[in-house]
Parts: sequence; C-alpha cells; structure tokens
Amino acid sequence: MRRPRPRPAALLAGAVILFLLWLVLYPNLFVLGDSVRGFDAAGNPVPGFTLASYARFFASRSELRALWNSFWISALSVLFSGIIGVPLAFLFTRFEFPGRRVLAALASLPVLLPPLVGVIAFLFLYGETGFLTRAVQALLGLAQAPWRLDGPGAILLVHAYSMYVYFYLFTSAALARLDPAQAEAALALGASRLTVLRRVTLPLLAPAIGGAALLVFMTSMGSFSAPYVFGGGFRVLTTQVFASKLNGDVALAAVETVILAIACLAFLGVLQRYEGDRTYTGTGKGAAPARRGRRSDVAAAIVAWLVVILVLLPHLTVLLVSFVPLGSWTTELLPPVYSLENYRGLFTDAAKFRPVLNSLQQATIATAANIVLALAAGWLLARGAARRLRGRGLLAALVVLPWALPGTVLAIALASTFSVNQPLAGRFVLVGTAAILPVAYFIRDIPLVTRAALTSFRQLDPALEEAAASLGAGWARTARRVVLPLVLPGLAAGALLAFVTALGEFVASIMLYTHSTRPISIEILSQLRAYDFGTAAAYGVVLIALMAAVFIWGQRLVADDGVRQPGG
Repeated sequence: MRRPRPRPAALLAGAVILFLLWLVLYPNLFVLGDSVRGFDAAGNPVPGFTLASYARFFASRSELRALWNSFWISALSVLFSGIIGVPLAFLFTRFEFPGRRVLAALASLPVLLPPLVGVIAFLFLYGETGFLTRAVQALLGLAQAPWRLDGPGAILLVHAYSMYVYFYLFTSAALARLDPAQAEAALALGASRLTVLRRVTLPLLAPAIGGAALLVFMTSMGSFSAPYVFGGGFRVLTTQVFASKLNGDVALAAVETVILAIACLAFLGVLQRYEGDRTYTGTGKGAAPARRGRRSDVAAAIVAWLVVILVLLPHLTVLLVSFVPLGSWTTELLPPVYSLENYRGLFTDAAKFRPVLNSLQQATIATAANIVLALAAGWLLARGAARRLRGRGLLAALVVLPWALPGTVLAIALASTFSVNQPLAGRFVLVGTAAILPVAYFIRDIPLVTRAALTSFRQLDPALEEAAASLGAGWARTARRVVLPLVLPGLAAGALLAFVTALGEFVASIMLYTHSTRPISIEILSQLRAYDFGTAAAYGVVLIALMAAVFIWGQRLVADDGVRQPGG
C-alpha cells in the first residue's frame, strides 16, 4: 500500500521549524554548553562537565551585584517610565486644546531616537560639558559643573526618557477603547473624579499598564547603550557579559549570558499571561476629550507644550552639535562656529560614508529575510489549527524566543556557534564576515515581523482562499493573487519597524562587527572616542533622518495599500 504523500503545509512547517531550531535555538545551546565546560589558561575548552563557572558566578560579589543592579535599575525604570507615560496618555486623550493631535504625535518621538543616539544626545545636553550643565554653571557662577552625568542616575534618566513611550502608547490605546459609560455611572452616583479614576478607570487600564511595565522591565534588563556609556564603575549584567568576553573569560561570559536569558524568558512568560488576560470592557469607542473649561484647557496646553519641548530637546541638541567643526568648541556655552563641514565630509569621503551604506545594506538584507520567514510562519500559525498541523506550539515558541533574548545574549550565542567551520554540525564561519550582522539583525526582528504577519492572517477570512481553490487556482496563484495583497499592509508595517530597528542596532553590532562591516551606530561610538563630537552628531542626524524617512514612506505605502485593497 502506497504511503500518502506529505502535504505542502506539513513540508513547509517542517522546513520553517528546522530553520528556526538551527538559527534561533541551536546557538543558545552552545552558550549553555560553554557555561558547563571547563577552559584551560589559554581559553581552550577542556572535555568534561563542570559547574565551576556557575560556582564562580554565585561566589563573586561583583557578579551578584551586577545581577542585582540589573533588577533594581529595571524596576525603577518601570516606575519612572510609568510616572511619565501614564499621565501623558490621560493628558492627550482626556483634554481638548489647540494642536492636541500634533503634540500627541510628537510625544512619541523617542521611538525614532536610536539607543546610542539618545545616549549621546543626553551627553551633549546634560553631560559635564553639556549645554544645560554649562548654562546652570554660568548662571550660578560655579567653578565646576553642578553635576556629573554618570552612574545609575544617568542610566535611569535615559531609560525613563526612552521607555516612557511604552506606557504612553499602551495607555493611550486602552483609553481609546474604554467605554465611558462606567465612569459616567460612577459620577452620576456621586463619586468624585479622583474616586472614579482610582476605583474605575485605573483598574480597567491595569492590563495595558501591566503589559507596558513588563515590556519596559525586559527592555531595561537587556539595555546596553546607557550602562555602557554612563555606567562607569556601575555594572549591570549586560555590560558584565561584554567585559567578560573582552577579557577572554568565555565560561564566565556564558554563565552570565545564560542567567540573563533565563531572567528575560521568565518575564516574557509573565508578559504573555498579561496579554492573554488583557480585556477591555465596553463598546471600544472610548471617551471623547472632555471640555473642562477655559482654565483647564489652557493649563493642559501649557503642560503639553512643555513636555513636547523636553522631548524634542535631545533631537535638537544632536542637530545643533552636528554643525560644529572639529576643535572649534571648547569652553564656550554655545558653539562659536557652525558649518556644513561634518556633513560635507560624511557624504564626500568614501570611508566616512561606508558605515551608512553598510547599515542600509545590512538592514535591507535582514528585513527581506524577515518578510519571507514571517509570511511562512504567520500563515502556518494562523491556519495550522484548522489544518491540524503538528508543531504549531514549537513554532510559536521559536518565533517569540528572540524577543526575550537581549542583544548581548544573541551576540554571544552567534559568536560561539559560527566561529568554526563544521558543516556536518551546522556550523560555519560567519564571525568576521559581512554575513554575521544581517544574520543577527534578522534573528532580533523575527518576532516583530512575524507577529505583524500573524495579525494580518488572522484578519483574513479563510473562505477567500477556499473560494480561490474551488475555482481551480493552485496554492501559488492563490498566495500571489489573493493572500499576499490582503496581508501586505500589516506585513509592511512590521517590516518597516524591523528595518528601522536594524538601522540603529548597537548592542549586537558592538560584539560582532569588523572595521569593514561597521554600521552607523559603531561609527558614532568611534567618533565619540576620537572626541569628534560634530561628526558623531552628524551620523546621528543621518540615522534619525533615515529612520524618519522610512517611517513616513512606509506609512504612506501602507495607507495607499489599505485604500486600494477594498476596490480589488
């Protein structure tokens, strides 16, 4: 009796799962192996199993302090980000004043500030020789700077600025879908506005706020740029991994990586439970901004403008410094000379423009691969239940795993796996080649693009595919003529975010780049180390401009597709 031929869906699922096992899970197993392996004085692995490196970690006060620092910095980052983001969401959704929509959009601008560019913006603005610091020093007649931007305080400042957007966006979205009937009923029964806020509104917003809090905690646990630049002697686990790797202590770096990965995976599990429990009561229309009187509107407008000015200051600071020629600004409050010299050198010198081309090329390759994988994985996850496809749970876990792994964990895993040539073991020499950074960016953005594709597939009625098949269309023609056009807008939105993320990637880049493959983020750091602040800022402006241009173009593309689709 002839065995039934495997279905195309089963073959596709097998291929995607094997690919993700090899590229996502397999490298992390090598890190786990390094953490329980001995190494000789030269750093060569010694056969045998040992927990000596774990014993070293838990016996070291500096290692445990770095782990504890990661936790409490992350907890305070959640607190301060929430204190900023949640009230802002209420300000822009519950008050009416001129320019509210524009200011609400500007309040989310930190999303367009790559981590390292945000760090140097704070350095130029609030650092020991920054604009604001010098202004305060001159105003008070002080002999030295009134503060130093380093240590945990500086890290928290950068985290609060860059991460409040999660609370702001999550809470704004929840408020937009919240039915105002319950709050109105409580007010009609005599409850004060404060009581309604505390007893009715905030409990309904708890899932959104909790989801944002866990996301900020995970992001902070994996943060590298701010601790690396401002940490000094203050170490967190991400910088500890980098230091151990630089010192050649492979085993200890592997242990630190495993512990960091376990912590982030645990919080990812909690985050997914929050997402599963997230429910909103009501019609989904939300409450319109309320008129509270002229004084309230004026006060809200003033606060909104002040917030947006503070949000824009880092962007404007980077822009201003980018016009300062090398060596022309020393002790003055403001740069005495401005010119286009930095931009002229960047666009006319092939060596200086190379990092820009590298970033564009690497981000394009990674995003193209993300689109192909997301189409396959999204379709399998969305249609797998109806087709009784095996392995859906494993596939779902594999596509979300990179989200829980910080950039340092990913970089260490790739460096451990793809530094030797063992084809039969699935290991190839990628470290030191032009391929390693696109691979790293691709893995980092798998969850982002796949979730966007999955959402689009879930919104697509399967009856359309069945109708095409019943009319004689093959699976390839159905995919090209029916599925792809309808899924494209959501997929384009995810790809857009992936491309922008890859353009500004720094954490994985710093561990895997070579001089010839260095991206913009690494060149910014190189220029800072050379004290060429103007050129570093010019690179930062170019990076922000590229990200903004991609966002604007992508949003128009998605909007145009959305308009055309209903008409066929």
